[in-house]
Amino acid sequence: MSAPAYPPPYNPYASAVPGNMPPNMNMYDGRYVLPPPYTASPDYSRIHPSFPPADQGFSIPSQFLNEPLVANVAMQYGQALVGSGKQLVGQELEKYVPFSRIKYYFAVDTRYVTKKLGLLFFPFTHSDWSLRYEQDGPVQPRYEINAPDLYIPTMAYVTYVLVAGLVLGMQDRFTPEVLSIQASTALAWTVFEIIVELITMYITNIQTNLKTLDLIAYGGYKYVGIIFAVLLSILFHKTGYFIGLIYCSMSLIFFLVRTLKVQILPIGTSPSHHDPYMHNSGNKRRMYLLLFVAGIQPFLMWWLSFHLISPPVPKS
Repeated sequence: MSAPAYPPPYNPYASAVPGNMPPNMNMYDGRYVLPPPYTASPDYSRIHPSFPPADQGFSIPSQFLNEPLVANVAMQYGQALVGSGKQLVGQELEKYVPFSRIKYYFAVDTRYVTKKLGLLFFPFTHSDWSLRYEQDGPVQPRYEINAPDLYIPTMAYVTYVLVAGLVLGMQDRFTPEVLSIQASTALAWTVFEIIVELITMYITNIQTNLKTLDLIAYGGYKYVGIIFAVLLSILFHKTGYFIGLIYCSMSLIFFLVRTLKVQILPIGTSPSHHDPYMHNSGNKRRMYLLLFVAGIQPFLMWWLSFHLISPPVPKS
C-alpha cells in the first residue's frame, strides 16, 4: 500500500518573483514557516522556581506578611495613622463646635440631678450660691450643685415636647405636624432668647464670666417649670396650671438672680473701678442684665405653655 499523499507545506514565498526572493532561502527547501510571535515577558518560572508565573506579575510572598515583626510594624503604623487622622479631624471640628467644653456641662450624675431639681423647685432654702473653681476652670457639675449644666435643660426640653404631645392627644388635637411645630417653636424661642441676651451684653459693654453655653443652660431650666405647670393642668385644669406657673416663675426668678449674681465679673477687676461714676454705672448695667434675664423667663414660660391648656375656640 502506498503512503497517502499530503499537500506540500505552505511556502509564503512560492509565488514571489524570482528576483525578489530573499538570499539563502533555498536551504529551507520549500519548508519555511513563520517564526513564533514575540513574547514581551518570558516566563522565567520554568527556569527558576522562585520566580512568580509570568501571567501573575510580582507579588509579595504570604510568608513575609505572616512574620510577627512585620505584622506588628504594620499594625502600629496603621494605629498611628488612624490616631493622627482623628486628631486632625478633632482639631478642625473644635474650631466650630467646642466639644471639650460641652463635655463639662454633661458631667453629671444621679445625685446631682436630684439635688439640682430640688434646688430649682425650692431655691429659697439654699444659702451658699458660690461657685468653686479649679486651675483649669469651674468644678464639674457632679461636684458642684451651683454649676450650670446642659443635661437637665436638654432632658426637660425633650420631656416638654412629649408632655405637649400627651396633652394635645387628650384634647384630640394631636398630629405629627403639630408636634413638630411645637418642638421647632420652642427651640426657635430659645435661640432668640440667647441672641437677645448676647446683644444686650454687647451693647451695654458688660464684662462677665458668663459664656454662651451658660446662658443656654440657665435659659433651659424654665422647661422644668413648664412641665410641672402643664401636668398640673391635667389634674386641676387652668387653676392648677396658673398656680404651678406662678410658683415656678417665682422660684426660677429667685434662682437665676442669686446664681447669675455670682457669675458676674467682680467689680474690683473692672478697668474702671477707680472712677466712682463708672463704678456705679457698671453696677446698674449688671443689675439691669440680671433683671432682664430673670424677668423674661415667666413670659416665655407662659407663651410656650398657655396654648396647651386653652384649646382654640372653633369657628362657627
